[in-house]
Amino acid sequence: MRKLFLLITGALLDIASVAQTPESPDRIYGALFHDVQMSRVFPDGKTFVDCVPKRNPKEIVADYLKQKSTSGFSLKKFVEENFDMPHTPDINYVTREKDVVMHIKNLWGVLRREPDSVVEGSSLLPLPYPYIVPGGRFREIYYWDSYFTMLGLRESGEVRMIENMVNNFAYMINTYGHIPNGNRTYYLGRSQPPFFALMVELLAEIKGDSTYLSYLPALEREYNFWMDGAARVKKGQAYRRVVKMPDGSILNRFFDDSATARPEGYREDHETATKSGRDKKIVFTNLRAGAESGIDFSSRWFKDGKNLTTIQVIDYIAVDLNALLYKLEDVIAKAKQIAGQDSAANEFRRKAEARQAAIDKYCWNKSLKYYTDYNFKSGKPSNAVTPAGMYPFCVFKKNLDYLSLLARQAAEQVRAQLLQPGGVQASSVNTGEQWDAPNGWPPLVWMTVWGLDRCGQRELARDISIRWIKLNIDVFNRTGKLMEKYNVTDLNLEAGGGEYPSQDGFGWTNGVLLALIKKYGRPED
Repeated sequence: MRKLFLLITGALLDIASVAQTPESPDRIYGALFHDVQMSRVFPDGKTFVDCVPKRNPKEIVADYLKQKSTSGFSLKKFVEENFDMPHTPDINYVTREKDVVMHIKNLWGVLRREPDSVVEGSSLLPLPYPYIVPGGRFREIYYWDSYFTMLGLRESGEVRMIENMVNNFAYMINTYGHIPNGNRTYYLGRSQPPFFALMVELLAEIKGDSTYLSYLPALEREYNFWMDGAARVKKGQAYRRVVKMPDGSILNRFFDDSATARPEGYREDHETATKSGRDKKIVFTNLRAGAESGIDFSSRWFKDGKNLTTIQVIDYIAVDLNALLYKLEDVIAKAKQIAGQDSAANEFRRKAEARQAAIDKYCWNKSLKYYTDYNFKSGKPSNAVTPAGMYPFCVFKKNLDYLSLLARQAAEQVRAQLLQPGGVQASSVNTGEQWDAPNGWPPLVWMTVWGLDRCGQRELARDISIRWIKLNIDVFNRTGKLMEKYNVTDLNLEAGGGEYPSQDGFGWTNGVLLALIKKYGRPED
């Protein structure tokens, strides 16, 4: 019966389109795209890539090339005449509800999107099931955002929506071979932190173990995406997202095959590459890899710890990525065990145990007593203390007593470098980038709290949670909104930095806040 179930599941997944990978706007529009983005027709580089052409793109490009040198030509007017602007509904949605929990429950409807229709010329990759978007300029589904959004959907009783979103991700894995950053053509070159296994686990906790069987094909295919090249890469070398360490163990890095500027950050990437004085292709690859990490951008990735121009993401064994891939291996092992595939299950358990040992060897920073990224090019650990170092404490299953000892040591670094009045900051360095001090982010708060609580540091976990809950509620009481990120150092200032203004909505903020309130209550409770 189990085999039949798996066959049916696989057949359903095969319904997904197998059409050729659609092209992104930079490829479609060529010189027009370059000129629009570099001249900043729109303040936000994401605007144009989300526009929809009013007629055949080839005709638009041909007319542009004919007209651009004519007297009185206006590029902005040309774009407005030939493209429909992206719609951003309820960007400044303000609830009438005074209670934050009720606000969030109402907000799910605002952030909900129905199954997509195919729109010719749109960069949107249509999805077959309803989904929740983050909010603001983020008009599409996002990969790692969605796990944290699901935490809140569970507390709101929105089980069907959780299942819909997991199904959408399985659909994208089957259609594109991986889960893109978001469902846009210009995101297809990269993924994001692989939280799909945790999504499946979350759904299984609600619906039962048969859930693992439903998504086993998708879990394996995602694993193959991240592990592509593992069988042939040589010691000390990297291929795509895999790195073979000097001792023969396989670990992973963030990567992107494209060595061009991100379409949605085209001008910014060109400016960064020019300022760097480095090979532009190398800079572009690293910027794209930084976007895949979700941490775009942070001193965590900078060679000098200060400037984006020194970004070197692809040189790092990322501790959070490898912890998540450990979880993926562990969940696949569990799914195969349920499917009666004992030998295959044991194989994935061995993979997970080997990865844990390798993470401990290369990413446990003995001088800091904290998990950090490891630069496999230099053979040295990073000294950047960030919430990424808490991921192993969330997922590792072996040697839990030893892990608790490490967590006690790691907690000291959290207190010394990350803890702030509003929760934990993304790093201890203020560079002006959005994933640095003084900003705090919901996913990083959740993973820090989860890891601390799971490994015995419950007092600190509670303290961080209460600080964060209070900050979220205080801002909501002042503004009627929940934000993408928060200034956790000066509670009277908004978060800033990065390539765009702080957005309201906001999917993962809603999710983490509801989950933390469920566990710890409100400060006044």
